[in-house]
Amino acid sequence: MRELIDRYIDAYNRMDVTAMLATMHREVIFENYTSGVLSVRTLGMPELEHLARSSLHLFSARRQIITSFRQDGDAATADILFDGTFGIDLPNGVRAGQQISLTGRSEFRVRDGLLIYIGDFSG
Repeated sequence: MRELIDRYIDAYNRMDVTAMLATMHREVIFENYTSGVLSVRTLGMPELEHLARSSLHLFSARRQIITSFRQDGDAATADILFDGTFGIDLPNGVRAGQQISLTGRSEFRVRDGLLIYIGDFSG
């Protein structure tokens, strides 16, 4: 399972959506929580692919690093350090070139040897 998650994160860091999707089950669920509030949810590979491709331009560079990893059967939790450089100006005042660094955790579940659930938690 760790090798599958490492492949996903490597593809994420390279902004290679096709390689990211190759690690996922067709029924994958992705959720993003900020300060405990669900901000994004996709159901199935087509929705996640659309989100991933449409948000590529937000960062000119991005990197997730696993700082700790715990596995329990078909589920795993990884503490994550995220660094990114914004690729565009945002309406909230963030400017292209500005950098962000934050910590969080990602939860993963596997079905049939592929990622069926990814939950990202920050803030």
